[in-house]
Amino acid sequence: MPVSASAIYFLNLRGDVLINRLYRDDVGGNMVDAFRTHIMQTKELGVCPVRQIGGCSFFYMKISNVYIVIVVSANANVACAFKFVVEAVALFKSYFGGAFDEDAIRNNFVLIYELLDEIMDFGYPQNLSPEILKLYITQEGVRSPFSSKAADKAVPNATLQVTGAVGWRREGLVYKKNEVFLDIVESVNLLMSSKGSVLRCDVTGKVLMKCFLSGMPDLKLGLNDKIGLEKESQLKSRPTKSGKTIELDDVTFHQCVNLTRFNAEKTVSFVPPDGEFELMKYRITEGVNLPFKVLPTIKELGRTRMEVNVKVKSVFSAKMFALGVVVKIPVPKQTAKTNFTVTSGKAKYNASIDCLVWKIRKFPGQTESTLSAEVELISTMTEKKAATKPPIQMEFQVPMFTASGLRVRFLKVWEKSGYNTVEWVRYITKAGSYEIRC
Repeated sequence: MPVSASAIYFLNLRGDVLINRLYRDDVGGNMVDAFRTHIMQTKELGVCPVRQIGGCSFFYMKISNVYIVIVVSANANVACAFKFVVEAVALFKSYFGGAFDEDAIRNNFVLIYELLDEIMDFGYPQNLSPEILKLYITQEGVRSPFSSKAADKAVPNATLQVTGAVGWRREGLVYKKNEVFLDIVESVNLLMSSKGSVLRCDVTGKVLMKCFLSGMPDLKLGLNDKIGLEKESQLKSRPTKSGKTIELDDVTFHQCVNLTRFNAEKTVSFVPPDGEFELMKYRITEGVNLPFKVLPTIKELGRTRMEVNVKVKSVFSAKMFALGVVVKIPVPKQTAKTNFTVTSGKAKYNASIDCLVWKIRKFPGQTESTLSAEVELISTMTEKKAATKPPIQMEFQVPMFTASGLRVRFLKVWEKSGYNTVEWVRYITKAGSYEIRC
C-alpha cells in the first residue's frame, strides 16, 4: 500500500513553519525550503495542488490562513493524502471549537502534536474520528472566543471503539422513542432537444439516514435493485417477484456497511452511527423516469419581436405534486419589453440573467401548463450573427417520487433487547442540470 505522507508541515501565509511532524526518514527536515522557494515565491500557489521537486512530491491545501503541506518521496496515494488533510482539519476544529487558523495552531501546539502522533503512523493514516479520539485524548483545546459551538461531553467506556470493532458508534445510547428516518434523495441531469428527444440523461442519488436507536442495533436494508433481488431469489430457491428492478452504478457506502455480507448476500447490513449520516451514493443511467417534459417553440418575427411558447407537462402520478417549479427561458440581451400569458404561476423578465423566469409554486401530476410571451427587442444597426442559443433550465422538487424507480422493500432493525422501532421513509427528486435546447 503506498504511503500517504513522509512529513507534514503547517505554514502561515508568509511561509513560516508553525508546526511540523516527520513520519519517515526518507525526506530531510529542510524540504519545506524547497516548497517556499519553488512554489510560494514563484506565485504558483493554486495552479496545481500536486508538485514534484527534486525527487519529492508536495501535496498542499490552503485552509483559512494556513497552508498544510504533505511531503513524500516514495510512490504516494494522493487521494488518501488529501482525504487525510480534510479529516485532520475536521478533527482539529472539533477540539478548537470550530476554528482552524494560525492563532488556533499557536494556541494548541501540545494538543496538535499529540493528535498528529495518533492519527498517522509511519506515513499511514489511522483513526481520525473525533468521537473516538476524544475518549482517550481528553485534553481540551484553547477554544476561539468567537466560537459558538458547545464543548462536546466526554463519553466513558471507550473499549469497543478503541479496538476498532464499531468505531463510529459508542455504547450506552438510550432513547425513550426509537426511530429511524430514511431519505432517498435523487438529482436528475437531463439534456433534451427542442423536439422532446433525450440527448443525455442520468440520475445521481444518495440514501440519507437519521437514527435515534438505543444500544447497538443491527439494521438491514432491502432495495428493489436488480442484483439484490436476484441474489435473494437464489438464496431462497424461488423465482424473483415481478416488478421493476433497478440497476445501480458507481455505488459507494458509508464505512458502517458490512461489505463482506453485501458481497455474499447483496443486502445492506450495518450498525448505524448515532444521528444523521449518508449511508450510500449511487448513479443510474438507464430506465430514468423523467418527471417533466418541456416543449418550447420560439419564433423570431422580424428584427424587433419574438414569440415564445413553452409547454410543461408533468409525467408523474396525479396523486403527486411538484414544489418550487422554476423555468428559465433565455432571451436576447437587447430585450426591451415583455408581455406574458400563463395558465398557472407567475412570470417575469429578469434582466440580470437575460431570462424569462416562470415560477409555479405547486405543480400537480399529469397536468400541463403553458407560457406564452411576446418579446420586444431594441433595434440595432449591427448585423445579426447566428449564435448558439442557451438552453432552457428548470428547477423543481418532487416529494415521494424517484426518477430511478428505486424503492425501499424493507428496513429491519434488530437489537438484543427487542425494543419496538418506528421507521420513516421518504423519497425526493430534485433537478440537477435539467436543460432543454431551444
